Amino acid sequence: MTTPAAYTPSMTTEDMPLDQPAGSLEVVIAGQVKRYRHEAGISAAELAVRTGLSKAMVSKIESASTSCSLTTVQRLAQALNVPVTALFQGADTEREATFTKAGEGSVTVRTGTRHGHEYRSLGALKRRENPIEPSLVTLTSASDVFPLFQHPGTEFIYMLEGRMVYGHGSYEYELAPGDSLVFEGEGPHGPLRLLELPIRFLAVAAR
Repeated sequence: MTTPAAYTPSMTTEDMPLDQPAGSLEVVIAGQVKRYRHEAGISAAELAVRTGLSKAMVSKIESASTSCSLTTVQRLAQALNVPVTALFQGADTEREATFTKAGEGSVTVRTGTRHGHEYRSLGALKRRENPIEPSLVTLTSASDVFPLFQHPGTEFIYMLEGRMVYGHGSYEYELAPGDSLVFEGEGPHGPLRLLELPIRFLAVAAR
């Protein structure tokens, strides 16, 4: 049987030329292979010798016109003396993020709002099933202590200004600027005594 011209013994079925335009992963690998090859100061022909691939195959990889098998990616990484993960850097980098400028962020209504406690949301990720919920909480002279509350997950508090006694379960913690507290949200918790106003603290809940 005659071997097809587009196929060489060094290729696997996963290394066959793509019928469709290269996807983002092929483009990323192509760019990284070219980058590290140039940094190493070697030609495509020399890279082909080092990997056992044909020069034509190296050319196809660098032009993102073929999809590499994991074995081929490993050969390339070894020949270029870089970790395999280096050839994937830049792939699938589009991730959700929320940026909130100082003093901005939407004011949210929560259990303590009616007691004069201000909760300013610092952003949220919508695509995550259980995202963290960071808030800047402000307590002033208009605030009063409200009943303890509970919620699933964990919470982190970091004091920025003022002093207060914060309760969690049967324990009480006096918090001052720089102090922090991590606790399970299922335990009854909340401010017990406001010692020095105004009070500001960062609260991050992970439901």
